[in-house]
Amino acid sequence: MRQQSGDASLLRKLNSAAVLRVLRGADVATLSELARAARVSRPTAEVIVDDLVTEGWAEECEEEAGDRQRGRPAKRFRFRASSGHVLGVGIGGSSLRAMVADLNGTITATRRAPNHRDMPASERLDAVVALAEATAAQAGLALADVTAVGVGTTGTVDGSGRVVKSIALSDWTGLDLQGELSARIPVPVLVENDMRLAVLAEHWRGAARGRDDVVYLFTGDRIGMGLLIGGRPYRGAHAAGGEIGAQPHNNWIAFRHVLEYAMAVEPGELRSSRQSAEFAIARARAGDERAGQAVREFARGLAAGLITVVNPLDPDMVVIGGSLSSAGDLLVEPVRELFEEYCLYPPEVVASGLGSECITLGAVRFALDQADRLLFT
Repeated sequence: MRQQSGDASLLRKLNSAAVLRVLRGADVATLSELARAARVSRPTAEVIVDDLVTEGWAEECEEEAGDRQRGRPAKRFRFRASSGHVLGVGIGGSSLRAMVADLNGTITATRRAPNHRDMPASERLDAVVALAEATAAQAGLALADVTAVGVGTTGTVDGSGRVVKSIALSDWTGLDLQGELSARIPVPVLVENDMRLAVLAEHWRGAARGRDDVVYLFTGDRIGMGLLIGGRPYRGAHAAGGEIGAQPHNNWIAFRHVLEYAMAVEPGELRSSRQSAEFAIARARAGDERAGQAVREFARGLAAGLITVVNPLDPDMVVIGGSLSSAGDLLVEPVRELFEEYCLYPPEVVASGLGSECITLGAVRFALDQADRLLFT
């Protein structure tokens, strides 16, 4: 924007930020509408919008056919979402995912790469950067062109982006992930726990839109939880809000019924907890009554663990996510039934529709929030 000095320059920047914020929130707007909403004069709004168009932040909308019949219409403008991009990365136990989005959150590129539990931290960091570069390139950008990078990782993450503890990934505990990635990526990097980003994604584009108090339950190779309180992901005093932690011998009680069922049907086949659940779910869908009962008891086991969270937090909604959320129709009703029996105010129970993309989408939203802070400050 045009350079001025002193108080006039500061006022101009504040007015420009106000007009841009209004434009960002509107579909389209005329100069008079922008001036009124930003509380500036129309001539001031006109000068600011001219600058924003020149700098690529705004664009004039083309006239519609109906406008020409009414004489000369007022010029209309809209925010140019492609003027900036962000990148989100999800670091899971078995894979890395990345997405690029414009400033309206429209996904323009997505890629995936393998991740291994026993991979040294240095190799995993290199893989994350390589994936970020490849995803940016797919969107026609250099990594330096994005405004911010949001990263979600398994493990407890403190306020500085350090991994306090990781059960799923070796050589990850104690890593200053935000610092390490910031040294490799030439734009602002922010790191957060994956479950907090998952519930953020549900609030942004998933089942929890319009809900401010939500419990997100991740079901897959592990059980995880994210909490949304007052519309914001809850971090807790030690950034461990929602963490469930490990169980002795990696034995989650909720999985006992599906593990026993899978062993009884195919005793020679060794399956993980998730694989046993998927096996039972597939057999239940095929009409096996024993499998259906095992899945039902699995869902009730999840619900029993959630009751100690749901009763004191009193959420609007419980979202069942993760790789087992595709069995939502088999899981939701048993969970709801147990809540009806034991909760004072039973929350709505739904299955996530975001699937395995929820953490990466949350990382995109996290990066967009940072982009907004940079854009309007």
